[in-house]
Amino acid sequence: QVQLAESGGGLVQAGGSLRLSCAASGSIVSFSLMAWYRQAPGKQRDVVARIGTGGSTMYADSVKGRFTISRDNAKNTVYLQMTDLKPEDTGVYHCNYRYGPYEYWGQGTQVTVSS
Repeated sequence: QVQLAESGGGLVQAGGSLRLSCAASGSIVSFSLMAWYRQAPGKQRDVVARIGTGGSTMYADSVKGRFTISRDNAKNTVYLQMTDLKPEDTGVYHCNYRYGPYEYWGQGTQVTVSS
């Protein structure tokens, strides 16, 4: 089992910044994929950014150039630096940890961007 603990959400004005953190604990393995997903009210959960153990990254088109995902493998932690936030970035941000056939989710942290 892997437990994920997210932090860093909150209320921010449009154009502002936030940094999300997700610490993984439990049965951590060397090679894993970590990601952030966003679920806006009434919508499905969509991937925002993903990062491999070696640092390779992928971003949703809507956040390219504004968000940066990074990870500290020694601390088993993934970060999401969000800048130039927009109201459409509002939602619950969930951390995701995946290796092989196994996948784990965090409870989520709320991000609200006011216009």
